[in-house]
Amino acid sequence: MNKQKELIVNLLDKAGVKVDGSNPWDIQVHNEDIYARIIKHPHLGLGESYMDGWWDCAKPDEFFFKILRVHLEYELKSWSLVLHYLKASVFNYQKKSRAAEVAQKHYDIGNNLYQLMLGKSMAYTCAYWKDAQNLDQAQEAKYDLVCRKIGLKAGMKVLDLGCGFGGFLKYAAEKYKISGVGINISGEQIKYAKQWCRGLPVEFLLADYREATGRFDRVVSIGLAEHVGYKNYKTLFKLASERLDDDGLFLFHTIGDNKSTTRTDPWLDKYVFPNGMLPSLKQLTGAMEGVFVLEDLHNFGADYDKTLMAWFDNFNANWPALRKDYGDRFYRMWSYYLLSCAGGFRARTIQLWQMVLSKKGIVGGYTSVR
Repeated sequence: MNKQKELIVNLLDKAGVKVDGSNPWDIQVHNEDIYARIIKHPHLGLGESYMDGWWDCAKPDEFFFKILRVHLEYELKSWSLVLHYLKASVFNYQKKSRAAEVAQKHYDIGNNLYQLMLGKSMAYTCAYWKDAQNLDQAQEAKYDLVCRKIGLKAGMKVLDLGCGFGGFLKYAAEKYKISGVGINISGEQIKYAKQWCRGLPVEFLLADYREATGRFDRVVSIGLAEHVGYKNYKTLFKLASERLDDDGLFLFHTIGDNKSTTRTDPWLDKYVFPNGMLPSLKQLTGAMEGVFVLEDLHNFGADYDKTLMAWFDNFNANWPALRKDYGDRFYRMWSYYLLSCAGGFRARTIQLWQMVLSKKGIVGGYTSVR
């Protein structure tokens, strides 16, 4: 056994993972060059070698759960990884001129893919599984949870920053009789939202969140912050405050990292979410200081594991209908994305936070909703 292979085998052993083992979380290696590739570029090497068919695993989500639970991601360092994070500490990768890159590379790759994967809610954010039996129920429960947390009432006007396919405003308009405005940088999502919500008192604008105008009774941000970047969190909170009535509430929903960082995983950055990063609580609370009062913090990150696995099941079941448009390498890339993220939430290395924020603090206090 060469030294590179020995190093990787010994690291995997710490997580209870074997090379060419018989457990569903063990990896089957098809190309011995994988070890040198991972040592040279730990994150990119592991992901790209999977995309290239150099290794397989019966249950990649379990593989990632095991290696992330013991924090193997910190065991290997490379100069390319150091440079990746160093550049992010200098440059503002999420500035306005770069904001549309993630739409072009990820959100605009085909609404048919998302329809088949996401289900009838078209929600591309964490579902709420507390009392739900399936994905559609869990996503509707998430929409309703948001409405109840911010005390929606008929006649209110709501701003949705980063509105996705428009599912939340559609639900809120139909169930709670509100009107609203959705802001999004994805042309395909905005086109879908306008058609889907035709006849409802909601409008959708193709724009960066920083371009939002007007005043609203409530503001929500459900899955936007992962694209905002640590240099712009204060800008986001100030913008939300300026758009919000003085007695209004801001519902802020985001994936979060246990540690403060300045960049996302290099593989996710290259293939899935360019210019993205996950905020830490320290970064967020520092940015909201002097702008908002934190009324409520709710962590249901374990629910994202279930959500991602449901998305993967839908994607996998519908792959025969998608294959001709995307190709087999996309299947491996997309599977790696969904299942590695599921493993991360299962390992609790990443979280899902919902915060309820007020501008001045609610006199008498806020009653938490679950």
